Amino acid sequence: MCKRIGESLVILSNVSLEINRGDTVAILGASGSGKSTLLGIMAGLDEPTAGKVYIEGMDIFSLDEDGRAKLRGERVGFVFQSFHLLPALTALENVMLPLELAGKRDAREKAGEILDRVGLKERRGHYPRELSGGEQQRVAIARAFAGDPKILFADEPTGNLDSGTGENIIELMFGLNREHGTTLILVTHDAEIARRCERKIRLKSGERIE
Repeated sequence: MCKRIGESLVILSNVSLEINRGDTVAILGASGSGKSTLLGIMAGLDEPTAGKVYIEGMDIFSLDEDGRAKLRGERVGFVFQSFHLLPALTALENVMLPLELAGKRDAREKAGEILDRVGLKERRGHYPRELSGGEQQRVAIARAFAGDPKILFADEPTGNLDSGTGENIIELMFGLNREHGTTLILVTHDAEIARRCERKIRLKSGERIE
């Protein structure tokens, strides 16, 4: 796939890859190498200039934006560097939200169970501003796994955390990933995190290198 802005700025150039169900994959590269752009295109959040992306045999860019949003809601989870929690909602409500949007009748129960699993049983009623960075990322991870996604996309999930907290978050995320049998696609600059993945994809100046 390719991604260009205008005629001269090339973000991605002829990147091709296949990821199997259950794989754990690290996308590596220097800042500006195209890692986050590749992740966004794979998740259907950004459109390529050329190329196709298939999720479970479906060409996701043959769908309109509503169709892609529906596919993401049913099959995909996200964990971002900056947490992306809604400040007006409690931890429980943040995790419930995508479940409610998907029409899950047991949204409150499932959200409570996954928050318990990530160690936030006593923090369900707290708002993001009342939580530490590590706790906010735990909420984000709980939200990502609550809907039992087939694929989890994670973009620098420890980038805003200190090393000790980041290590705990990675342990939690990989543990949940094993329990749920999810395909994990992870953007990171951290070689230690990348070593935990079965596969590594390296980008340099928008191109895949071996």
